[in-house]
Amino acid sequence: MSATALSETIPATAPKEEAVGHHSRRTFAIISHPDAGKTTLTEKLLLAGGAIEMAGAVRSKGNGRRAKSDWMDIEKSRGISVTSSVMTFERDGITFNLLDTPGHSDFSEDTYRTLTAVDSAIMVIDAAKGIEAQTRKLFEICRLRDIPIITFVNKVDREGRDPFELLDEIEEQLALTVAPLVWPVGQGGLFKGCYNLASNDFLFAGSDKTVHYDGGLDDPALVKALPADIYAGFRDSAELAAEGYADFDPEAYRQGHLTPVIFGSALQNFAVDQLMDVIAEHAPSPRPQPSDKGPVDPDGDKVSGFVFKVQANMDPKHRDRVAFVRFCSGHFRRGMKLDHVRSGKQLAVSNPIYFFAQERALTEEAYAGDVIGIPNHGTLRVGDTLTEGENFRFTGLPAFAPEVLRRVRLEDSMKLKQLRRGLEDLAEEGLVQVFRPSIGSDWIVGVVGPLQLDVLASRIAGEYKADVSFEPVPFNVARWIRSENDAKLQAFIRENITHVSRDRDGRPVYLCKDSWDLRFMMDRNKDIAFDATREIVSM
Repeated sequence: MSATALSETIPATAPKEEAVGHHSRRTFAIISHPDAGKTTLTEKLLLAGGAIEMAGAVRSKGNGRRAKSDWMDIEKSRGISVTSSVMTFERDGITFNLLDTPGHSDFSEDTYRTLTAVDSAIMVIDAAKGIEAQTRKLFEICRLRDIPIITFVNKVDREGRDPFELLDEIEEQLALTVAPLVWPVGQGGLFKGCYNLASNDFLFAGSDKTVHYDGGLDDPALVKALPADIYAGFRDSAELAAEGYADFDPEAYRQGHLTPVIFGSALQNFAVDQLMDVIAEHAPSPRPQPSDKGPVDPDGDKVSGFVFKVQANMDPKHRDRVAFVRFCSGHFRRGMKLDHVRSGKQLAVSNPIYFFAQERALTEEAYAGDVIGIPNHGTLRVGDTLTEGENFRFTGLPAFAPEVLRRVRLEDSMKLKQLRRGLEDLAEEGLVQVFRPSIGSDWIVGVVGPLQLDVLASRIAGEYKADVSFEPVPFNVARWIRSENDAKLQAFIRENITHVSRDRDGRPVYLCKDSWDLRFMMDRNKDIAFDATREIVSM
C-alpha cells in the first residue's frame, strides 16, 4: 500500500455528522509484556477498522509487510516496539485513537506518559505464559489512573495454559473481577475457533465465517459442527465459564473493577472483530482530566489539551519535531490560536496533523479525546498545557529517576554541535535523561534500561551523523534533590559538588554509587528530599 493511499485512510476532515463530538471518541492503549503479540494485535485492529488493506507478520520480509506502528529502523530490525505511535481511524461512526506503546520494559517511561493520554486500555496476555512482570507493572499504572481494562488472551491457537487457570490468575494477582465474553473451542492442535458467550456466535478456525446459533450451546447444528469429544469438552467449560464468573457489567468495567476477557489469536485474526465491538460499545468516551484547578470536563466549550510526547525526526528529510497533543475539552479547528501556558505566549496551530504511525494528514478539526501532532521547532515540550485563553495546567505526567547511567563518548570531536543537538532533542522526546556534571564537561545520560542506549546511539548516528559510545561512571543511582530551606540545599550541593549534576531544566540531581550510599546521605541530611520520581511541571 502506497504512502499516498495510506494517508487517504486517515480522517482529514470532520467525521460523519452523527459521529461528531467527543462522545464518539475511543482513545485507548495496548499494554503487554514483550512478545505477547501486542504489535500483531495492533495491526489486526487497524485491519478490522479498515485502516489498512494488508496484514502480515511483524517479522516477515519486506518493509511493506512490517507492522505499520513500528517505523524506526531499530524497531524494524528487532521486531519490537520502542516508541509510542498514534493511529487514528474510523469504524461505524466511531473515531478510534489507538496509542501503541512499547512492550519492552526498557521503554516503560514512554509508556507511562502515554497512559496519561488514554481513557481505556487493552491488556494482552500470552495464553501460554499468563501475567508477566511488565504486564503487572503497566496494569498498576492503569489502576492508579482508574483506566478500565479489556483483557485479550492471545495465542489460544497454540498450546497454552488452562483458560480457567488464566482467569483465576487475573482475579487473584490483579484483584479484578473477570467476565469471560469470548471462549476458545479447543486449544493448540485441537483449536476449532472462538465462541461468543453473549451472542452465541461461533468464529470457525480455518475460515472467515461466523455462524450464529439460536439454540446456544445446545443447538443441534453446533453439536454437528464439532467432533464429539471437542464439543463435549467445550460445552462443559463454556457453561462453567458463564456460570462460575461474573456477568459482564459495563458500569463496573468503566469504573475499573471488572475486566471483560476475550480469548483469541491476533495472528490468525480470531476474535479481533469482537474486541473492536466491545471497545466501540462499552469503552468510555473521553473522561475528565486532572489539572491544578480541578478536573477539566470534556463537555467544556473551551479548547484545552496537553503534550504527552515529543518525537524528533519522524520525517528524516525535514528534521522536524512533532508534539503529540491529547485534547481534553472543546472543539479545536485548524488555525486557532491557543495559549501556551508555560511561556504565556500564543501559539497559532496552522498545520495540525492526524497520525497513522509515520504517515500523516492535515486535519481541520479535533475534539476531546483526539490526539493530533503539532509540528514545531522546540516550542512545545512534554507536560505543556495548551488552552483557549484559560490559565491552568494539566497534572499527572511522571518522570522517573534513571536506573542506568553512562558517560557519552564522542568519536569525532568535530561533531560536538551535532551531539549536543541530538541529546537535547532526544531528551526532550523522553528517550533519555541528560545530566551535566558540576565539574567536567562530559554529558552523562540516564536511561531505564540498556536497550535505550542502543537506540540512542543508533538514532544519533542515523539522524545527527555523530557516532557515540558509552563509558561506565562511578554512579548507579540518581535522585532529584530539593529542600524547603534553599540555604541548606545550596550548602549540600557545595559539599557534594563532585556528586551533583544538573538535568536539562537545571534541577540539581544527586548521583551516588548504590542504594547504601543513598540511604547514608538521606540519614545525614534530613532537610534534603531525594526524589525517585517527579511530576513533569509545565513552568
